[in-house]
Amino acid sequence: MAAFSYVAVNGEGKEVKGSIEADNLENARQEAKRKGLTLISIKQAGALSKDLNIDMSKKPSNRDLSVMCRQFVSMQRAGVTMLECLKMLSEQTENVKLRNTLNQVRIDVERGDSLAGAMSNHLNIFPEIMINMVNAGEASGNLDVALERVSSQLERSAKTQAMVKKAMIYPIAVCVVALIVSVVMLVVVIPSYSAMFQDLGTDLPAITKAYVAMSDALIHYWFIIVPVVIGIVVGIISFSKTTTGKYFFGKIALKLPVLNNLTIKSASSLTARTLSTLLGSGVPLIEAVDIVSGVVGNVYFKDALKAAKDEITIGMPLSRPLEECGLFPPMVYHMIRIGEEAGNTEEMLDKLADYYDEEVEMAVQSLMAAMEPMIIVVLAIVVGGLVAACMAPMLSMYQALDNL
Repeated sequence: MAAFSYVAVNGEGKEVKGSIEADNLENARQEAKRKGLTLISIKQAGALSKDLNIDMSKKPSNRDLSVMCRQFVSMQRAGVTMLECLKMLSEQTENVKLRNTLNQVRIDVERGDSLAGAMSNHLNIFPEIMINMVNAGEASGNLDVALERVSSQLERSAKTQAMVKKAMIYPIAVCVVALIVSVVMLVVVIPSYSAMFQDLGTDLPAITKAYVAMSDALIHYWFIIVPVVIGIVVGIISFSKTTTGKYFFGKIALKLPVLNNLTIKSASSLTARTLSTLLGSGVPLIEAVDIVSGVVGNVYFKDALKAAKDEITIGMPLSRPLEECGLFPPMVYHMIRIGEEAGNTEEMLDKLADYYDEEVEMAVQSLMAAMEPMIIVVLAIVVGGLVAACMAPMLSMYQALDNL
């Protein structure tokens, strides 16, 4: 298929530019017409023009989507039509990518698509849970309730993400500073000390020789070291995206004492909250568990939830496979079992989610409390080693003078 760039007028009478993938020019014209565009010009895009057509706008955050849902609910309850809601939302949102997507959703709804169907064409913008809940809300006639639940879910997710990012600022900043200090010491300070003591004819201590060797390697072979380090980082990131890598890092997250508590509680909170939200919007349990399996990050929890879906399909209660997998804390499957027996699973999941939201916050604080002394120890080793490498020759020289 070839790419065709065009200039056209959209349904609102505004001039727009873009590109269309099609087999030939006539098919490209038909596709533009299907999108409701009146073409001014269209031609096959060259390599340069295709490269320039890259969308560099930022993907909407959970916070952006949450605000959009809140505004949609307010408009709907005020009696504003869906098409007018979508138009007003596209004009109000600050995120360019979300604004363009809402315009396209409005056009698709105008042509007769459901809101969920139009949103499903943009899976890179709208999460699967949001689309499924909108679909359930439209089917039950409670779209405003479904969107309100989506908004609450996204707000909590945004809050948790912000909390984790805030907690990581300090250790990242300290590591960056330590790296900068180490490089400056190795490139500037150590060589000057080495040259000074060599002129004096003093034999350098072992620790100083080790750091001098590191300094020489960094100064003379940086063009090899830097690409190797970048290659290692890229390799680790690429490996983490493979199936083997996901299981490897998933196992580390569950076994490492510093991370396992946060990993388990985060997965429990996300599972309970998402299930509660989906069930409250009318999504069937089997479909809800399937959606949750795609939302959780750790691959072992994904597999456990997929296995739970298969068990539910043959008539087993949800609490049983969650207990058998051995990943979730006892409180999770015990509370769900109580809810199943009492017929109020959704309410129990909601209480469970509230409990684990607080536990996740405490786990993040505990992780930070544990990391701070570890960071101090690492800094002491790095900086202490550099200081020792600089001071050791001076101490040796003073001792030699004392012996005279």
